[in-house]
Amino acid sequence: MGAITGSFKGFGVTFSHMFKKVVTTDYPFKPPVSAPRYHGRHILNRHPDGLEKCIGCELCAWACPADAIYVEGGDNTDEQRFSPGERYASTYQINYARCIFCGLCIEACPTRSLTMSNEYELARDNRQDLIFTKEQLLAPLLQGMEQPPHPMRLGDTEKDYYVGALTNPGTSAGAERAPWSETGTVDGSGTTGESS
Repeated sequence: MGAITGSFKGFGVTFSHMFKKVVTTDYPFKPPVSAPRYHGRHILNRHPDGLEKCIGCELCAWACPADAIYVEGGDNTDEQRFSPGERYASTYQINYARCIFCGLCIEACPTRSLTMSNEYELARDNRQDLIFTKEQLLAPLLQGMEQPPHPMRLGDTEKDYYVGALTNPGTSAGAERAPWSETGTVDGSGTTGESS
């Protein structure tokens, strides 16, 4: 007797959905809007003068449960400066064939260099193309930013970069909600920059 009532309960769910309005998405012409906190493609953010926020500490790689992130740190010099402080990421790769989009890497980042955007179209024909390099992950240069390497423009020490981070955050402000398009424009804001 329990099997029969169980079957009717299962069919009841099916029949209840038969009379609901069909929701059709006109993809890819009108892609659906993702949730504000959706975990999509990663972004390596920049300071307001264009220097990279990533300091090559490798904490994101250590925090990644899928071992999808590879970082090699390099030393900044006065002639070749890519980030404030002593180090920068000379090599940065994320393997999206392994990434589970859990967000532990962005929680581990001490400089808020790594954030996640709402971009979800990451399908590729070749597995090698799923390994995104630093050049693909870096946020584009916005107006007023200069392509590294260059000297620190916001102060004499790296402390000057982090004291004013809340009032002048660079590209990390709203990066989760503003995926970068192919032209280098920030969706919804009208701000343009060079694409990486």
